[in-house]
Amino acid sequence: MNIFFDNRQDEVYIDETITDLIKKSVMETLREENITEETMVSISFVGDEEIQQLNRDFRNVDKVTDVLSFPIDDEFRIEERILGDVVINTRRVLSQAEEYGHSVEREFSYLTVHSILHLLGYDHENEEDKNIMRYKEDIVMDKLQIHR
Repeated sequence: MNIFFDNRQDEVYIDETITDLIKKSVMETLREENITEETMVSISFVGDEEIQQLNRDFRNVDKVTDVLSFPIDDEFRIEERILGDVVINTRRVLSQAEEYGHSVEREFSYLTVHSILHLLGYDHENEEDKNIMRYKEDIVMDKLQIHR
């Protein structure tokens, strides 16, 4: 598995502890989904302004959000499956961790698991899909032993 990190913010110091946690979160999500082929994903860390612009430009939603997922159609893969791009708003990581009463690490992990599931085709547009996605998130977070 190849994960490419791009840090375009200065709200949170992104160190090896965070990147290792994200790698574990990606790997456990893929393991739970029985994906054993070689994969590639990019993870970007941004602030409010950039994520709002991306949300507006690509989803026509002009507001700040916590994370965005951009799946890539892997029809043209050569040696590995390219999952896509995950963009994490670090300011929201901080505020949501505080709001929900858990650690910043737990929020990074959860948003990563959530986004990887999006890259794999899961969504939460209706109640049934939302329940399936939440169930899968809970399984992965339990396997990672990261609880609220």
